[in-house]
Amino acid sequence: MPRPARIQYEDAFYHVMNRGSGRQKIFHGVKYYEAFLETLEESHSRFDARIHAYCLMDNHYHLSVATPRANLGRIMRHINGVYTQRYNRLKRTDGPLFRGRYKAILIDEDEYLLQLGRYIHRNPAEVKGASEDKLRTFKWSSYLAYTNRASVPSWLDRDLTYRMLGQKHRYAGYREYVGEGNSEEFLQFYSKGNVGSILGEKSFRESIKEREAEIRANGDLSQVLSARPEIEEIVTAVSAVFKSTPERIMNRHVGRQESNVPRQMAIYCCQHLGDQSMKRIAENFGFSHVGSVSPATAAIKKRLELGQLLKEYRKIEKLLNIIK
Repeated sequence: MPRPARIQYEDAFYHVMNRGSGRQKIFHGVKYYEAFLETLEESHSRFDARIHAYCLMDNHYHLSVATPRANLGRIMRHINGVYTQRYNRLKRTDGPLFRGRYKAILIDEDEYLLQLGRYIHRNPAEVKGASEDKLRTFKWSSYLAYTNRASVPSWLDRDLTYRMLGQKHRYAGYREYVGEGNSEEFLQFYSKGNVGSILGEKSFRESIKEREAEIRANGDLSQVLSARPEIEEIVTAVSAVFKSTPERIMNRHVGRQESNVPRQMAIYCCQHLGDQSMKRIAENFGFSHVGSVSPATAAIKKRLELGQLLKEYRKIEKLLNIIK
């Protein structure tokens, strides 16, 4: 069955995380960390992402993000997609970097936003064998900015956390708060094998369910985060499976030439796995009209029915974390 949809709305708060495919490293040094922070800055300036906390570990990352414009999906496509491109350029490789779609937990900010920031910032100290001293020496989280031990990026929003903390001496107060460790309740939530998609009190969870039901009843699915992969994700997966390049797949070549199977497969997957409209597919793949989409999808459909390309198709599904 497909993955469950996630709801988005204005001024929602999320804990977002993702890790490298096969637990591979996604950061190999300063240039990689800086490239990721650059994407966070861009997500703030272009899509109004409010970053309240971050922590970049070797093979995964954590973000505390608020969305004034109800656009988490767009924000995360930029962060994951653009960082993957930058990673591949730095590493001189290609293909997908992350294990699949990001995990986003909708947070009841009144009850849990402060605890979420502490949980994110304590990640370096919670690694097996690490000590509390790691909090003071780990450069790639927002903790040092919160405790006035590092410069503060213009896109990092600390004010809400300080207000919620309610301490007269905010830097010392935050150090003390994080030093207390995570609450047992918070740790129990994250210790579950399949972490839930909502972290909040019963009233908050019920309000979210009512909001989602109302959206669906009104047919306004624009506010629901699609569980389907986006075009960029699909093209990246197809290029990896066929050992092609995103440019060769996306760009339309004029004139007589051999059939571009990876391009046809990407178009087919955009329609059948991504549930993308023919208009959007045409726009992204450089077609002048939507009628050009059908021959490509028909060609792949026929080959799949004949038992051809099935192995490649299943690999693409796996890369996109599509569960049937």
